[in-house]
Amino acid sequence: MRTSGGTRTPLNTARVLEAAVAFADASGIEALSMRVLADRLGVVPMALYRHVANKDQLIDGMIDLVISEVDPPRTDCDWRTAVRTRILSARQALLRHRWASRVMESRSFPTETVLAYMNSTIGMFLAGGFSVDLTHHCMHALGSRMYGFTQELYVASQTPSPKAAQTQAIAMRFPHLVSIAQSAMHEHDSTVAPGCDDQFEFEFALDLILDG
Repeated sequence: MRTSGGTRTPLNTARVLEAAVAFADASGIEALSMRVLADRLGVVPMALYRHVANKDQLIDGMIDLVISEVDPPRTDCDWRTAVRTRILSARQALLRHRWASRVMESRSFPTETVLAYMNSTIGMFLAGGFSVDLTHHCMHALGSRMYGFTQELYVASQTPSPKAAQTQAIAMRFPHLVSIAQSAMHEHDSTVAPGCDDQFEFEFALDLILDG
């Protein structure tokens, strides 16, 4: 891509991802391809592969860029205000990028940026005095509302088990997520998440909404 002065603007990962997000916002994620994105940036398709290995990595980077628009956790208010403010910020981010919620649901495993968002949101409940067990049930009740939309957050059929080394790395970087995962004793035939008690989670969410 050349500027008005005729010099070429250097291509980098940030420019690639920003252009991909802008294209998906304008034309839809279905129309996005590496070739189309290369044309938009004024480069040959092979130039993109110096910055993203493939389309899957491109999509993951686009999701990360959207999540990066969500406000960080507030520490100047009570837990309820902090959680509500952040979820509403997430909603605004996904309203700006309406393709993102469908794409997030389609991914087989969350990116580290998404895991960090989940970890910090869990941390807001824990900092507010919630037990790990109660926080676990709150996450079910919130479902994907924590991202600003309303489908179920836990989709077991789309989430393969990470490898042992990956699990260890996740445990070190996202301790709140691990504490939630290890806290609950579940039955094995749940559709909410691997082993979660569907009926309990449904009634917990219903009572929480009615109490609200």
